[in-house]
Amino acid sequence: MSKTSKPPVTAPSIASVSHSLIPSYLKADDLGPWGNYLQQVDRVVPYLGNLARWTETLKRPKRILIVDVPIHMDDGTVAHFEGYRVQHNVSRGPGKGGVRFHQDVTLSEVMALSAWMSIKNAAVNVPYGGAKGGIRVDPKKLSNGELERMTRRYTSEIGIIIGPNKDIPAPDVNTNEQIMAWMMDTYSMNTGSTATGVVTGKPVDLGGSLGRREATGRGVFTVGAEAARHLALDISTARVAVQGFGNVGGVAGKLFAEAGARVVAVQDHGGTIYREAGLDVPSLLKHVAETGSVAGFAQAESIANELFWEVDCEILIPAALEQQITAANAGRIKARMIIEGANGPTTPEADDILHERNVLVVPDVIANAGGVTVSYFEWVQDFSSFFWDEEEINARLVKIMKEAFSGIWQVAQDNKVSLRTATFIVACKRILHTRELRGLYP
Repeated sequence: MSKTSKPPVTAPSIASVSHSLIPSYLKADDLGPWGNYLQQVDRVVPYLGNLARWTETLKRPKRILIVDVPIHMDDGTVAHFEGYRVQHNVSRGPGKGGVRFHQDVTLSEVMALSAWMSIKNAAVNVPYGGAKGGIRVDPKKLSNGELERMTRRYTSEIGIIIGPNKDIPAPDVNTNEQIMAWMMDTYSMNTGSTATGVVTGKPVDLGGSLGRREATGRGVFTVGAEAARHLALDISTARVAVQGFGNVGGVAGKLFAEAGARVVAVQDHGGTIYREAGLDVPSLLKHVAETGSVAGFAQAESIANELFWEVDCEILIPAALEQQITAANAGRIKARMIIEGANGPTTPEADDILHERNVLVVPDVIANAGGVTVSYFEWVQDFSSFFWDEEEINARLVKIMKEAFSGIWQVAQDNKVSLRTATFIVACKRILHTRELRGLYP
């Protein structure tokens, strides 16, 4: 995308955000990811026209549930974990969003993730609102039995607000098909009937969808390829760096490699590896499956983690956690294009730096929407008890992602704004138009 002829709309800093927009349960000076989201919304307000009067709808989650999750540990003690489920907006349909188990989960993070799900679902125009959940825990320190008991207790605690037509959880960081199976079974036992549609990302034998596991990474590749086409960037000669090499980064890296690109650097929790000639992605994926990390991969050299952001590449894919690209490292990035596989990996300050340096950022709210798109397919299949083959699922996914990206690209060109702001314009208008049509009750 060419540089704009007018400066981007600059949002107020977190410190200057009106206190009336800050929930009382968050400190005004420590908004975290939620503060980033508020700034992103503020950048869009000038483009909302008459719908701007509803903007505060986007700045206040509809419902927040904080739960205590006590479980019996294997050693006979009782441990307590804090869990969350946030429903940001349900104007367009049931809440939809994943559940993450991580030691650094906070309410601010879950609030922001739920809001980004509202934007993401509206951006690709699937009939969902936004929701998110999490438990503050390091699941690697739990036995399988402890993990199951924690999952089931958490599901029972949030069961009052989830359901196939109310709020549909899915996998996220450190959660998977097995955990979704436990959640589905727990909810079904508590309601007295099998409810496969209460979660997505389930095992195929329990109503899961073919193609769901690879969907987010496939979506990253699909919109990345479309963006590259607009930049006249030849993927077959491009160098790619990937942060995070699981279901998102690993799948995206594999698809880019199959398209001829060289994946030259990969970083995960275990370290950073580099090979100028390109990594053998299938071998690396096998190594990660066997060892749990890219660390120790024999066919690459290990480099310092901070050097990852300085790797010579055309495409950078942050597919790990939020707030990875900041004002501190955005100026060192050499990529022409960033495709956000993770949720919220770039801070607003970094966005501005990248914009000034003419680095195209394909934002999370469109780039990683492949997962929720196929989750929608899974939900539809569960309701109808009729299941599609993987070829049809992938074809439908690619069609939706391409159409959504094309519309967002045009909005960006018409308004001379970044792709992130354009995505928010499209999504916020859809959400607020629905809010206006429904009105307020009572």
